[in-house]
Amino acid sequence: MMISTRGRYALRVMIDLAERQSDGLIPMKEIAADQGISLKYLEQIIPVLSKNGLVEGVQGKGGGYRLPRGPKEIKVGEILRLTEGDLAPVACLECGAAVCERVAECRTFTMWKNFHEMTNRYFDGITLADLMRPQESNGIEAK
Repeated sequence: MMISTRGRYALRVMIDLAERQSDGLIPMKEIAADQGISLKYLEQIIPVLSKNGLVEGVQGKGGGYRLPRGPKEIKVGEILRLTEGDLAPVACLECGAAVCERVAECRTFTMWKNFHEMTNRYFDGITLADLMRPQESNGIEAK
C-alpha cells in the first residue's frame, strides 16, 4: 500500500488547520501558500474533506476553512480512508469487493487481512493532535 500525494497533502492541510484553530477561518489561498500546494490541487482535496465533515467551509468575503472538531477527535485513518479510499492492500479486501472464489484455499488471505487490520488500527491510533507536536515528542515511534 502506498499513500498518494492526495493523502499526504490532505494530512498537511488538516495539520495546518489544527495548528491555526484559534485564527478562525483560513482562506484556501493561504493554506495553499503555507503548505506549498497548488491552489488547483487543493480545490480537489478540500471539498472531499468538507463534504465528509472533516473541515467546515464558509464561502464569500472573510470566508475560509476550519476544523469542526478538536484535533484530538480527528484520526489520521479517517483522513486517509477519505482521500485514498479503502486502505486495503489487495483487491479482495476492498470495501464491497465480491468474495474471491479462491478464498477457501488462499494461502495469503489471512496475512493480507491481518495487515489491513493492523494498518487501520495504526492510523486510527494517531490523531491530528499527535501530529501537531514536534516529531521527537509526538509519541509516534518508528518501528
